[in-house]
Amino acid sequence: MTSALPYANGELHFGHLAGAYLPADIYVKYHRLKGSDIVYICGSDEHGVPITIAAQQAGVSPREIIERYHPSIKRSFEEFGVEFDNYSRTSLPVHHKTSQDFFLEVYKKGLLQPKATRQLYCPSCRMFLADRYVEGTCPNCKSEGARGDQCEACGRWLEPFDLMSPRCKTCGTTPEIRETTHWFFALSKLEPRLRRWLDSKTDWKPNVKRFCEGWFSRGLQDRSVTRDLTWGVKVPLPEAGDKVMYVWFDAPIGYISSSKEWAERTGKPERWKDYWLDEKTKLVHFIGKDNIVFHAIVWPAMLMAHEQWVLPADVPANEFLNLEGAKLSTSRNWAVWLPDYLKQFPADPLRYALAVNLPENRDVDFTWRDFHARNNNELADVLGNFVNRVAVFIKKNYAGRVPEASPDDGQGLEVLKAIEEAPAKLGGMIDRYQIKDAAREVMTLPALGNRYFDYEAPWKAFKQDRTKCDRTMNACMRLVSSLEVLLYPFLPFTSRKMSKLLWGHDADSRAESGHVPKRGWDDAGMPALPAELGPAEILFNKIEDSAIQVQVARLGKQDPQAASPKPEAESLKPQAPGNKPEEKSVIAFDDFKKLELKVAKVLGADAVPGATKLLKLQIDLGTEQRQIVAGVALAYKPEDLVGKLIVVVANLTPAVIRGVESKGMLLAAVNPSGMALLTPDREIAPGTSVS
Repeated sequence: MTSALPYANGELHFGHLAGAYLPADIYVKYHRLKGSDIVYICGSDEHGVPITIAAQQAGVSPREIIERYHPSIKRSFEEFGVEFDNYSRTSLPVHHKTSQDFFLEVYKKGLLQPKATRQLYCPSCRMFLADRYVEGTCPNCKSEGARGDQCEACGRWLEPFDLMSPRCKTCGTTPEIRETTHWFFALSKLEPRLRRWLDSKTDWKPNVKRFCEGWFSRGLQDRSVTRDLTWGVKVPLPEAGDKVMYVWFDAPIGYISSSKEWAERTGKPERWKDYWLDEKTKLVHFIGKDNIVFHAIVWPAMLMAHEQWVLPADVPANEFLNLEGAKLSTSRNWAVWLPDYLKQFPADPLRYALAVNLPENRDVDFTWRDFHARNNNELADVLGNFVNRVAVFIKKNYAGRVPEASPDDGQGLEVLKAIEEAPAKLGGMIDRYQIKDAAREVMTLPALGNRYFDYEAPWKAFKQDRTKCDRTMNACMRLVSSLEVLLYPFLPFTSRKMSKLLWGHDADSRAESGHVPKRGWDDAGMPALPAELGPAEILFNKIEDSAIQVQVARLGKQDPQAASPKPEAESLKPQAPGNKPEEKSVIAFDDFKKLELKVAKVLGADAVPGATKLLKLQIDLGTEQRQIVAGVALAYKPEDLVGKLIVVVANLTPAVIRGVESKGMLLAAVNPSGMALLTPDREIAPGTSVS
């Protein structure tokens, strides 16, 4: 298991986490609980133009840049709960030697050839301009600010000569054309084998397959893998002089060198071969979509050329995370940096807010208001409330000892069935890289626990029917025990707090060293119970509105040009019949793709007190149940809606309307003669995406 190596030229931001690191960490934690033989490898990418540019801008050496950011990045991962088996760095001797040996092996096979080529040269800086030292207009999408290696706007892999109106990034001078020699990797010769290999990957994510097909439709071209730079892995050929390897040639080799470092550190220096040289190994690369070309085409071609290593089994690339309606931009400082976040808030609320909104198939938007609602309404009011009320009741009424009982009523059996089915259901989603669905699904369990607790009313049963109360609290504690394990991949710090509650008086059952729960994933389906509860602590503190306002205001100061947040709940207001429709501006297809439209089934409907037009609907979205508020009371009676299939916007920021929380918006057609809900023309499962 790997995640893309982050450049050691700056701190981590939310976009990094949502793209390559949080989904991978959840996947790895789950497999550790399953008992899988899994090793999670990563490290800082400390070579290439991004490092040298950062050094120039700061007026220091590249070494000073990486020594500043590598420890900070490593510490941020640890504080966020990302647990690598090895987090390395590409400046280490083991990486340089591994990369040079790799280069020489491919060179011996005739797949790296020198070629005289023209290159852009800056007369002012007196240097050849490698990839990111050149900026200009993208020839594909015409975006300004495209780099000489890639356009961030459209994802096209570029060469400096491809750019329109190129200029030196350092001084802005229009560069000259001069001749130099570089070594080219024979991608064109490997194209037929690559095509056959990729065609066999029928279960890969559609966005990855489409991206690769686009490259093949244009034909693969041989690419230069050396650069005229002073910082990087030296090309191990006498005739190469001071040239270094292109960072995207040596960076993925970092997965192998990091594995070697891990094996050496664990006292078994040859163990890395058990993974990289065994064709049964499942090699999985978690990346963002801007790295698809390197991990799904170039890196596999490099491995094929070497003819020794295992090939990637899957490359589950995620799309991009936007911030408050605008694209993340480190150059404009339009980002939220992880170290800054961790100074203000705990890690788990962010892990959850990102996990339930991962950009798995399309770009998504992070907003501070959504984060606020997730923490307060879901983590604190649902999960935290359930665990706390169960613990407090047992400590108060049973002196902290869990009653022995076997639920035999309908409600209790429903809870036990949900517990039994949860590991397989959630595990299947995670194995299919449906991390977002799994994160949403696991939160249906504490919601079920709260409903069960309310229905059984143990505060009454304790006095009137002690046997019933014992059954209720036993079932609730089984659910808490199950959640300790099932929540660990998503909320590891919360899981550890629950471990103290469950096993604080039982040293043999406690989580080892505060890391992975001692019980396995499948054990969560038949959860063990402690004899006596340990110390309880609040799982989630509510976040004040003022704390969120500070974050929004701070972001606004970073980039006054960015879009300001829309007034809360404005988009939920239905258009009054008879009003002239407001003229809408044209939007890009990428903006439309941000909408998550799903089929939902109405489970219940009630009037909103004090409102003549609003109904409160309970809906089933397949993987979860939630509440929305809709302005349809003038057109529909509550009882007419129950059982209907409707279409809802499922990823709308939650809003409070007339004191009632709404987590979505239904779609309806409105004209002067009335209103009509948009519904499927045949029966279809709740949760089905609308596209």
